Amino acid sequence: MKSFNHILLGTAFTMAALMSGCSKSFLEKPPQAALDEGQMTSKKGVNILLIGAYGALDGQDFVDGDMVNLSGGSGYAVSPDNWIYGSVCGGDAHKGSSPDDASSALTIAMFGATATDGFFNDKWRVGYEGIRRCNFVLYLLGKVTDMTDAEKAEVAGEARFLRGHYYSDLKKMFNKVSYIDENTSGFENLDVDQFKVPNDKDIWPLIEADFKFAYENLNDRQSEVGRANKWAAAAYLAKTYLYEGKYTDAMRLFETVIHNGITTKGLPFKLMPKFHDNYDAATENNQESVFSIQYSANDGSGTSANANQGEMLNYPYGGPFSCCGFYQPSLDLANSYRTDANGLPYLDDYNQHPLKTDMGIASTASFTPDQGNLDPRLDWTVGRRGLPYLDWGLHPGDLWIRSQASAGPYSPLKNVYMQSTQDKYYDPNGWAPGNAINYVLIRFSDVLLMAAECQAQAGSLDIAQQYVDMVRGRMMDPVGWVHTYIDPADPLGGATDTPAANYKISKYPANTFTAKGKAYALKAIYFERKLELAMEGHRFFDLVRWKTAATDLNKFFAYETTITTDLKGAHFTANKNEYFPIPQRQIDLSTKNGTSALIQNTGY
Repeated sequence: MKSFNHILLGTAFTMAALMSGCSKSFLEKPPQAALDEGQMTSKKGVNILLIGAYGALDGQDFVDGDMVNLSGGSGYAVSPDNWIYGSVCGGDAHKGSSPDDASSALTIAMFGATATDGFFNDKWRVGYEGIRRCNFVLYLLGKVTDMTDAEKAEVAGEARFLRGHYYSDLKKMFNKVSYIDENTSGFENLDVDQFKVPNDKDIWPLIEADFKFAYENLNDRQSEVGRANKWAAAAYLAKTYLYEGKYTDAMRLFETVIHNGITTKGLPFKLMPKFHDNYDAATENNQESVFSIQYSANDGSGTSANANQGEMLNYPYGGPFSCCGFYQPSLDLANSYRTDANGLPYLDDYNQHPLKTDMGIASTASFTPDQGNLDPRLDWTVGRRGLPYLDWGLHPGDLWIRSQASAGPYSPLKNVYMQSTQDKYYDPNGWAPGNAINYVLIRFSDVLLMAAECQAQAGSLDIAQQYVDMVRGRMMDPVGWVHTYIDPADPLGGATDTPAANYKISKYPANTFTAKGKAYALKAIYFERKLELAMEGHRFFDLVRWKTAATDLNKFFAYETTITTDLKGAHFTANKNEYFPIPQRQIDLSTKNGTSALIQNTGY
């Protein structure tokens, strides 16, 4: 069901409230619960709590019928797509709007933030809230008597899958992360000692164990599309191996997912013919979706809590949208979609072939968009002047930008709802727009490119190229391109068969990766991830994983600041900025007898 991830019923509201306390006084004494374990120690009870564990995926939930941000802060600071930490910090985008609007996000993007920044504390708390919910399920499950062993294994598999997700998100961001599970001393009483677990051990092996258990115990199919199945767990486990540098283990499992994996509906994974099907609420939960966070609009709750609140700021400024001009794609990203005469990318010097933009040109002045060769994914990813902006009309340029001089001329696209279906998928119940577009945590093209990376690391360059070419090949079919409007004055009137720009894309010539070697193959794979997964929260973590963050991001700052002003002074410091600081608030809360259980990351 569509709102599966966000329903907590009856007594679970109270349990959720108990599990989300955050003040120091709360941590220093166990709260008096309004219900005891007996009320939840049943098949119905643990399934209610399991739904609560899913409900924490987007950092929003309902407690006693009201929308609650699980961090106590802003929904956009804890967005599960990591648009700030993964994409803005990775060079996909500018923070956007004006520099003084949500300025903490800009400071983070410039790698100038400190451990006292509340955004980090919010992100930490939301991750651990999800973990606590999973742990409650696992703790109570062992006491349930009205479930079969198979039913218990399924629930445990889902809870451990979700716990693995929450921990992997925290690990990628903060590195030094405490591991708390259902067996942690004092857990069942919410004893304060559970919050004083040291963060001095590598938890990747423990994350690996959670996903492995889930892979071995989850069903292929699920009754609700929002639940994790065996193949979602397999993809996450393989991704964990990849982050650990276990390329052979990852490669074998990715191959299994590629050739045998199915969706919760029982359909084989495949690339959708139309790229935009992955970003349209009308076509989501498709065969490319491996695991998604489910969103819904106008669900009767009276709020937009279920409607992708993490992206609430990320719409063009002005025009038909009520807010807010954030998350503007970078010029560097847009230039990456330039292709050569053969339809291939410029892997090294794409910024020497920049797109023509309307920087400094008023919307009332004439402007002709870029006429050069372009990868068609550009105009499903970057909103630019003179091109169809979904079915909202031609992007007018400066009129939809808060400050071109600060953050450039572009608008986000992947998170924006369609005009033709807004009655169903747009939610106006919040102070900023909400929508029903799912966030796909892992999709099949991501799996293919991670598999390509593992194959290249193993020396199987022909197989690596095969997977990259599958991803590129999808975009060679004009049916999936942006086309001109039949009547630009009536964008809802449909599109022609005429491409909206000079799209040219091709596969790599046969044996290119083998002929040019491993280093070239990896460079091409890394670049393909940039193009395919742009604005989806992956880029920063990829750069860190590849150990190229300092070089690539400082190069990005050097180029981008020749055109825009917001990032002037930004600098990535190697051996520091690969991870964000452990929140000072959490270090303070971990202190006992003058000694903190949590240690800070290097350089902070």
